[in-house]
Amino acid sequence: MYSSIIFLLLLVSGSQKTIVDFNKKSNLNGWRVVDDVVMGGRSSGNIRIDNKGFFVFEGSVSLENNGGFSSVRYAFDKMNVEKFTKMVIRLKGDGKDYQFRIKDKSSKYYSYIYTFSTNKKWENIEIPLSEFYPSFRGRKLDIPNFAHSAIEEIAILIANKENEDFKLLVDKINLEK
Repeated sequence: MYSSIIFLLLLVSGSQKTIVDFNKKSNLNGWRVVDDVVMGGRSSGNIRIDNKGFFVFEGSVSLENNGGFSSVRYAFDKMNVEKFTKMVIRLKGDGKDYQFRIKDKSSKYYSYIYTFSTNKKWENIEIPLSEFYPSFRGRKLDIPNFAHSAIEEIAILIANKENEDFKLLVDKINLEK
């Protein structure tokens, strides 16, 4: 009971903002899978909502034909992030590394990236916004880390330079102070 009261107080105080909170009724409009097939590769990712209401990103990464990544992206109306210091993602991974990506403008060619490891258990991945670094096609760019007032796109990518199956479950993604 007390944890519910604390959660409600956090919501009321404005110390967090939900980007997505998945449930059985969630629809995946606006989400899109982008695999290395756009460059001739053979990786394959899929998304769905499972019977418990979690977002599932799963598939297979293949290094064949110069491939090596699968990603899922979600673009939305500009969201102000000035009051927040970190992104918090509640997820359950498969023990593999993933990248969480953000864009201040969905039209930009590069993303701001943070790589995280999963441990096969439900966990909260906390990412300070200031630790997202700019990157394009696997190369870090010589410009400052994320320091913008808004975001318009989030993405999750797997690209560990190996042939592998993957599965990541996501419960929710929040901005927090």
